Amino acid sequence: MPSIIITGGAGFIGSHVVRLFVNKYPDYRIINLDKLTYAGNLANLSDIEAAPNYRFVRMDICDFSGVLALMNEEHVTGIIHLAAESHVDRSIKDPLTFAQTNVMGTLTLLQAALAYWQSLPEGFEGKRFYHISTDEVYGALSMTHPQGIEPPFTTTASSGSHHLAYGEAFFTEDLKYQPHSPYSASKAASDHFVRAFHDTYGLPTIVTNCSNNYGPYQFPEKLIPLFINNIRHRRPLPVYGRGENVRDWLYVEDHARAIDVIFHRGRVADTYNIGGFNEWKNIDIVRVLIQTTDRLLGRPEGADMDLITYVTDRAGHDLRYAIDSRKLQRELGWEPSLQFEEGIERTVRWYLDNQAWLDNVTSGDYQRYYEQMYAGR
Repeated sequence: MPSIIITGGAGFIGSHVVRLFVNKYPDYRIINLDKLTYAGNLANLSDIEAAPNYRFVRMDICDFSGVLALMNEEHVTGIIHLAAESHVDRSIKDPLTFAQTNVMGTLTLLQAALAYWQSLPEGFEGKRFYHISTDEVYGALSMTHPQGIEPPFTTTASSGSHHLAYGEAFFTEDLKYQPHSPYSASKAASDHFVRAFHDTYGLPTIVTNCSNNYGPYQFPEKLIPLFINNIRHRRPLPVYGRGENVRDWLYVEDHARAIDVIFHRGRVADTYNIGGFNEWKNIDIVRVLIQTTDRLLGRPEGADMDLITYVTDRAGHDLRYAIDSRKLQRELGWEPSLQFEEGIERTVRWYLDNQAWLDNVTSGDYQRYYEQMYAGR
């Protein structure tokens, strides 16, 4: 029976991966390892918490002895590593925390996996350490055609053809790293450690770099859930600069499907980019959110456009990210399943239908509950 640790499984992307694996692979043992920081919420997994093949363990990924003991206890055959500090604004204010979690935490997991798997008679056979990273490690792309052009390639995605591009360059797997924020620098460092453990020790590793995710259960410090909530309460919508920064967006369930495919079929020591072929300027995202949220709330569509407020731009704000995920499509057959408009409709409707979850997260009540539950443990 495969026994897989998924780190950060109570977070946004992690909870979708845990749910997918628990439901799709009843013969797998899925261990959700999460410290339950502000971004971790077990309510994200209430629908599968009683599943017989699921176990939650509250643990810091920097706890080497704890991770090693857990791997021995559960006879772990694979690690899918999602746990990370991920908000750029927070990294600018507190880079040390990002270095501790993202770099030292990853290094701790690597060292524990190496020690445990090397102790087994079969060694690394049938084992896999899968590290999830970000497109931000590549730096920023130019916008040589700000009016938008067709990309220099087409995708076979069944979701349609809304693949607006703002430049001719795309992030490919062989690009050199040029991180510009403490967050992306910490993720770049962790990526390097993962690859070094393969090259030095033969540890069977895989790295993926993904574009911006959106969808249900995202912590409302990120743009889309924050703005949905602000529109709901008619609060200001703070847009950095003039909202000209461009991001490639991917529905979170499509990312979880990609992780599933790559974990099972990806080549050891390889890198795969995961993206939606779906670029949007931030200001255009905000306008779509306003129109969609207003309509679903029964307000005149676009009635809350006056909530847009332009604020001082973020320090070192990268202009454009755009992922080229043709390698993943070509080699493993994965492609995004949703058009962005359909994904946004689903996402806005989910947050409006789950206002109790949103209110609990924004109030901080869930954190106080976990602090009491795990006090003294």
